Amino acid sequence: MSTKTRLAMIGVGGMARHHIRQILRQNDTTEITVICEPSLEQYETAASMFEADGLRPPPNEPDLDRLLATYPVDAAFIITPHVFHHNQAVVCMGAGVDVLLEKPMVMNASEAEHLIDVQQQTGRLLVVAFQGSLSPQVRAASAMLRAGKLGRLLSISATVWQGWGPNTAGTWRQIPQMAGGGFLFDTGAHMLNTVVDLAGEGFAEVAAWLDNNGRDVETMGVVMGRLRSGPWVTMHGCGETINTWGSEIQVFCTEGILRTGIWGERLQMQRKAGPPRFNKVRLPESMGVWQQFLAVRNGEIENPSPPEVGLRMARLYDAITESAAQGGQPVRLL
Repeated sequence: MSTKTRLAMIGVGGMARHHIRQILRQNDTTEITVICEPSLEQYETAASMFEADGLRPPPNEPDLDRLLATYPVDAAFIITPHVFHHNQAVVCMGAGVDVLLEKPMVMNASEAEHLIDVQQQTGRLLVVAFQGSLSPQVRAASAMLRAGKLGRLLSISATVWQGWGPNTAGTWRQIPQMAGGGFLFDTGAHMLNTVVDLAGEGFAEVAAWLDNNGRDVETMGVVMGRLRSGPWVTMHGCGETINTWGSEIQVFCTEGILRTGIWGERLQMQRKAGPPRFNKVRLPESMGVWQQFLAVRNGEIENPSPPEVGLRMARLYDAITESAAQGGQPVRLL
């Protein structure tokens, strides 16, 4: 009897295909049994990936309700435009299916609160696909900080950059009604989430400035904030730069400094008592968010990215946009 997890891929656009590449490397644990994709072009592009690996492409059932009624699946990976996340996750959990949900989890705080209620009522697993929260690097950094191994937290500085504005022009990502926000809500969601993971507490207040650069959503932003226990945070997102991407987070403490990225792509540390350079913190390699989702589902680790992080991020983004609308006036968070 096969013990593979039967997975439904809900949406197979560009980001989903990135995840499919990683999942196909884990075919001893997972079988993608069905796809839910309304675009024939996107489905055929995804199907070619299976064929290149000598595999028969999964069937495509564009109707999610019919898919859940027809195909036996254990889990769904939802990677669709943000506006669809809430309803698709509700339907999947209501059908008894565990869910890995692409970030940002939902469009706003009220949707996040409802999704938490549904998750609790159904008892299904819901993990938000924040690469930072799910990475061994950010989990290790957070554990060190919580244990006081680098002394008292002083401040955090974070930056993310990408040629997001030019490269997403004309797509749903720049339609507010479908995307829910701009660069800071999309790619920048990783920065907002990872910073709070590392801080280990929420913000007391934030001040922010956003710039749309002539587009319908923000593509640049600067955020200054004070954590509840006092340390300061600065976050900078530039989505109008050249066709590249990257990130940097520096966590300053009384006994050392940590460096990582918003996706947990690395972890380096410099200690007060050590040599004056950053050293790599060696951790097990990760094969991506799906591998970490399975580790949670199998009870190997606690869920580091539950739906509560989606609510936390939604409330922080709301405070950022409220401050920016008032010309950078500080906004207090409860």
